Amino acid sequence: MKPIGFWFAHLHQALESSLDHLLAAESLTRRHWQVLNTGASPEEALKPFGDLRETIADLRLRGWMDEDGLTEAGRAAHLRLKTKVGEFRSRVTDGISDEEYRATVGVLERMAANLARE
Repeated sequence: MKPIGFWFAHLHQALESSLDHLLAAESLTRRHWQVLNTGASPEEALKPFGDLRETIADLRLRGWMDEDGLTEAGRAAHLRLKTKVGEFRSRVTDGISDEEYRATVGVLERMAANLARE
């Protein structure tokens, strides 16, 4: 059996590339989706993902964001993409019960908390 680090890295890469592929039809990346999905103040919510100024600037150029958050066009894009991302998430978790999913996320959360205490 491969260790958790292998599967974590493999899954992370698979999620990144699969979601980027899904969003490519609109010239978007996973980071674009994450910003759209946070709504009004993405900077703080997305701090763990690094510097997103370029992504936010791109969404502003599209007219999807302004200084107050998502614009009407941004909210419409978010709703349209939310359906696609929801279908993607369903495909990713196919055959996994809600209980299994919650347990897995809980274990990963505790492992991260253990490392944060070091």
